[in-house]
Amino acid sequence: MKLFQQISTLFLLTICFVGFDISVYNLFTKRYINSTSEQMQAKSIELDKYLPFDENSEAVKIDTDFKLTENLPVVDGAAALYPVFSAFVNAVYPQDSVVFDGENFTPESSLQYTNTLRAYKSVVDGGADIIFCAKPSAEQLEYAEEQGVELDFIPIGHEAFVFIVNNDNPVENLTVEQIRGIYSGKYRNWKDVGGDNTAIDPVQRIEGSGSQSVMMSFMDGIPMKKNLFGFMGRAVGFSFRYYVSEIVGNGGVKMLSVNGVYPDKENISSGQYPITVDFYAVYRKDNPNSNVKLLIDWILSDDGQEIVEKSGYIPIK
Repeated sequence: MKLFQQISTLFLLTICFVGFDISVYNLFTKRYINSTSEQMQAKSIELDKYLPFDENSEAVKIDTDFKLTENLPVVDGAAALYPVFSAFVNAVYPQDSVVFDGENFTPESSLQYTNTLRAYKSVVDGGADIIFCAKPSAEQLEYAEEQGVELDFIPIGHEAFVFIVNNDNPVENLTVEQIRGIYSGKYRNWKDVGGDNTAIDPVQRIEGSGSQSVMMSFMDGIPMKKNLFGFMGRAVGFSFRYYVSEIVGNGGVKMLSVNGVYPDKENISSGQYPITVDFYAVYRKDNPNSNVKLLIDWILSDDGQEIVEKSGYIPIK
């Protein structure tokens, strides 16, 4: 009997420790996992889901007379734009120009995916000819200047910058002033902005990512602060509309209206949604490959803009 009680006690203690470890992971560790690692980068989008030249791919496919057969520009870019530039490659590149090993694109492939942070470094260093991203951070521009590189930014489409909360959060709308207040530390409880009496956890992204750079621009010079006790409440985050609604499939979150306007394609196209950004084809001005500008000109043509629209974005024209 005594042995049974001891075993039961040890079992209960084990369960308690396991529960404690899980709680610590979910409340603390999980929030601070290094999202710049290769493993996390790989998980940010399923590359094979939008592969070019794959009959099962979800990448947009169109017929076009414009084709490139040699001196192919190496393209790279952000996770949220991977379906778009993969579709560009599918339309105008030869099939053997893309080499995918089942997990990543190989070094000789003309299509690459390294996400915004590495893509900006790659285009400056000459590893990529064109990258498709939102505007860079101040540090990324500074790196280009230090290397003596001047970049050209050609807008090719529009996208909404959205704010997301858990589906269980009763808040459906925030004003621009409230969002800036949340991220500056003015509002630390959801009850201050129409929600329930719980702490606000204003989640940020890693510095240099496309969404973090846009968020810093949105804050218009107002410093962002973390809520020390935010982990005890409900989080709010930000991203690009297409990435939330199409790529990650919502995943238990909802997009908020801003100033009473929901970020759907109609409200973005009409200009009613208040936070929209351009995304760009970015290249070095001194790039000697004449096909770089030819490809960008085609992207701005009716065929290229059809891919932008069918991929779920708003064409620039």
